[in-house]
Parts: sequence; structure tokens; C-alpha cells
Amino acid sequence: MAAKAVKGSKTNREVVLGFLEEAESWQLLSNQFPSKVGGRPAWLSLVDLPTVSELQCEKCKLPTVFLLQVYAPVTEYDRCFHRTLFVFCCKTPACYTRNDNKCFKVFRCQLPRKNDFYPFDPPSDEKPDFLVEDHQVLGSGLKLCQLCGCLGQKACSRCHTVTYCSKEHQTIDWKHRHKKECSNEGSQSSEQFNSFLFSEWELVTEPEELPAKDEDLHECHGLDQESMSCVNNGLEDSDLESMAHHETQDTKVFQKFKKRIAIEPQQVLRYCKEGSPLWVSAEHVPREEDVPECPCGAKRLFEFQIMPQLLNHLKVDRTDASIDWGTVAVYTCADSCDRGTKYSAEFIWKQDFSGDQAV
Repeated sequence: MAAKAVKGSKTNREVVLGFLEEAESWQLLSNQFPSKVGGRPAWLSLVDLPTVSELQCEKCKLPTVFLLQVYAPVTEYDRCFHRTLFVFCCKTPACYTRNDNKCFKVFRCQLPRKNDFYPFDPPSDEKPDFLVEDHQVLGSGLKLCQLCGCLGQKACSRCHTVTYCSKEHQTIDWKHRHKKECSNEGSQSSEQFNSFLFSEWELVTEPEELPAKDEDLHECHGLDQESMSCVNNGLEDSDLESMAHHETQDTKVFQKFKKRIAIEPQQVLRYCKEGSPLWVSAEHVPREEDVPECPCGAKRLFEFQIMPQLLNHLKVDRTDASIDWGTVAVYTCADSCDRGTKYSAEFIWKQDFSGDQAV
């Protein structure tokens, strides 16, 4: 249905939609350069992984967990022959306060075609005859957290075999799995079901196709003045007019959002490098100065957004609380600056639904 690499046209700001499909585990490994949701990260560079402190939620200080990655090379730069964006999020529902992005992390990693980790030629589409998959050690020798697949430098004090990124993840894994493994009461296989991670899917893409005659979907029109009948409860006319205008604008934006996604209701991601997000509300839309520049000095520009439909696949619903968002927009360095094998932190903007909105 689509190529693995997510590519947007710079000339017409083509929007590429992401959908979830089942895939065999070998198709989602690092050497296949996947775009995917859930499971463990399929790291691109096998050195210089993000540290525990870089991956911490800024609110609860617990480690975030891998949410998704998008393989998006920039063909005009050799340094970006391979390029993947990694998104992590907190699993603590209380951290998802309104329009607050502190529970998310995003990193960019890129490599030239000739690098220390992967063959020069593209990977085969055929399943390899011999496959060794190790969730605990990368090919570079770096050890990973048995629970989440991030950098793991804290070893079990009893067996000294498995490693973890943090005390918190060691505690979770001990209760649910490693206590039996460590005492040889259970299997040592890393293939056991890991309920801490999000369900794993391949993220496949296809260009968005819009009805040719529906102008509302292709461009954003100005808002018409609407006459409103209301009771003046001590408010000035100018205040009432401002409130009415804002309510009308917010409704317009949300209706446009619903109409646009209704064409492909299963979309979980929208990619449009250097384009514009599809906002769910007129509230909390970033101004240019709200998006910080990259440390290299270049501007950060919009690249893709995560849609609320993804929540339906993450199995995070709880009776008391749940992680939640309206949309999550990712902004990246306009120059895709060269950081070698390092993972560069980029910027996320979280926007929630306003009022009683619902998709």
C-alpha cells in the first residue's frame, strides 16, 4: 500500500496519512528502517542513545515509554539518507493536563548511507533465513532496559544478566516477570508478553486524497459575522462580541477537523513536512515565537502530527483516568542539522479539545 519512508512534497505540501497494520516482528527491526507504533524502539543509531534523564517526563519525573517512530529521510542531504523521528510519552494519566506538552519527548536521528551500522544496499523484503533478535543488547554492545528497550545501565543485583533504565522499570519488571526468571522458575525468553509497552503495529502511509470540489477542505476561509441573540449579564458589548467570535471560530476549526478526517477516519498520523497541522481547536495554536529554534540556530518547522484516533489502539482507557490528547504536533530542525550518531531533541506542541468537543 505504501513505502516505508514517509515523504512529503515540498512543492505542494502534500499530506501523507499514516495507518496501522499488523506486521511480522522481523519487519519492525532496526535494519528494516520501520515506521511503527508501540513495542520497543527500533533504534537507528546504535550508539549515543537518549539518556534516562533526557527521557524523563518533566512532570512526574518517571521514564517515558516509546510511542511511535517515523522513518522520514531527507533525500537532498546525504547526512539524512536514513532519518527517523522517535516519540515517547508518559504513562501517568495525571500528567496529561490541558494543553501541556511536558509529558512528551521527541528525538531526531539520522545517518548517511555509508555508516557503521547498516549495509550500503537496501534491506531485503524477504524474511531472513537466520534471525537472532536480542531485545537486551544492541549490535554495538549497548545494553537495553528489559522492560522498555531504552538505554539500560542498571543491572539486576541478583543475576547480573538483565539491565534496566531505572529503578522504577526494574521494580515493575520484577513484579510481573523477572522475579520468576531470576529464580529459574520461569522462561528467560524476552519474547514474553510485556503489558507495560503499547501494542506494536507497523505504520504504513498513503497520500491524502481530497474531493476536488470541496473548497473547505483545501483552504481555510475567513469567518463570517453571525448575529447572536443573548442576554447581557453585565458584560460590555465588546466582550460579548469577542466571546461570540471566539466561539464561532472554535466551532469552525473543529468542524473543519472533523470533516477532513471523516474522509479517512482510521488515520493515526498526518505527515506534511514544512506544512501546517490540522488543529482540533482555535485555542492554543502556537505562534512562530512559541516554537523554539534548534540549538544550531535554524528554525523548527512542522513535520507531522499524531491524531487522537491512535488512542483507540493503545489500550490505555481506564475507568478513573487515561492518557489523552486532541492532537500532538512535532516540529523539527529546518536544516536537519548534523549531530553525527546522536539523538537530537526536537519540539512537541500538544493541543487538547475545547469544551465538549469529541471526534
